[in-house]
Amino acid sequence: MQENNTEKKPLTVPLNDLHAQIGGKMIEFAGYMMPVRYTSDKDEHLAVRNNVGVFDVSHMGEFLFKGKNALNLLQYICSNDIASLPIGKAQYNYFPNEQGGIVDDLIVYHTAEDEYMMVVNASNIEKDWAWVTKHNAKFGADVQNLSSEYCLFAVQGVNAVKTLQKLTTEDLLEMPYYAIKKMNFAGLDNILIASTGYTKKGSGSFEVFVPNNHAEMVWKKIFEAGAEFNIQPIGLGARDTLRLEMGYCLYGNEINDTTSPFEAGLGWVTKFTKDFVNSENLKAQKEQGVSRKLIAFKTKEQGAIPRSHYELCTENGEVIGEVTSGTLSPSLNIGIGLGYVPVQHAEIGKNIYIKIRQKLQVAEIIKLPFV
Repeated sequence: MQENNTEKKPLTVPLNDLHAQIGGKMIEFAGYMMPVRYTSDKDEHLAVRNNVGVFDVSHMGEFLFKGKNALNLLQYICSNDIASLPIGKAQYNYFPNEQGGIVDDLIVYHTAEDEYMMVVNASNIEKDWAWVTKHNAKFGADVQNLSSEYCLFAVQGVNAVKTLQKLTTEDLLEMPYYAIKKMNFAGLDNILIASTGYTKKGSGSFEVFVPNNHAEMVWKKIFEAGAEFNIQPIGLGARDTLRLEMGYCLYGNEINDTTSPFEAGLGWVTKFTKDFVNSENLKAQKEQGVSRKLIAFKTKEQGAIPRSHYELCTENGEVIGEVTSGTLSPSLNIGIGLGYVPVQHAEIGKNIYIKIRQKLQVAEIIKLPFV
């Protein structure tokens, strides 16, 4: 009897072959073949921190919302108050579900009058699109899934502005953090450039949305423009360590369908100035408080590197939680991590203990970001 193989083959991004040609080690991630690194995670991480690097994050999803009902739909399915979002600005959000958890976290961009774009996580594109269309049955907005039509390049680092400025006459330094603008870029009209990304405000972080048929040309022009700064391609490994140094939640690690946004520290993007999915229950939860909390910690001993699912303990070895993300910080050269513990064990400045190879390693709970 022939075996029925129903496993999905991983998808590829438009520049898949280019990444392989320039030395990218390709792995499956979020249903896509993606470059995890080109040289080493540490070298690529430090290239972004100290210079400039480019990530191909074309696996991410893009949804377009248009028309008079677009705002009403977004207000209902998103946690933040999108009515307060001016044209040309971006806003961090999540989709709350009916059970008190999170469908996905995402960014909403107000691109024009009655027009919004949303960027969602690659692993959740199908789930998110089903969520949007399910709720849109009540609102009737014009919604389009453009995920397969665009490449997305994140250009980050202290020399990112100097690099990209060569390709446009728009003054990129004038763009505030978390903004978006349509401009002539690399000889193409109407290219969306956003001042968003995984490195902190002021350190040069831009994302460039490019139609697939122009992607390779734009990629090469960015590298030509950044040649004097020794611009580097950057893989998912360094993307994750940069993300963790900022303390940003990663869907599937810190947040998921069962995580409370208040446990995860996302109360700041949960606005009860409007009704949204499960808002009454979330409001009650905010008033009652939560029993556990996401903490950030750094180890006190060299060589103590926390990893996902390592146990978090009290001094006497009682298990009180687990690491959700952990690594050796390339910038600090110490172990850093995030994890959930009961609120009574979450005080900043206190010690917490990580079980690493059956030994308790001491770490300090700190206020984010790490860097």
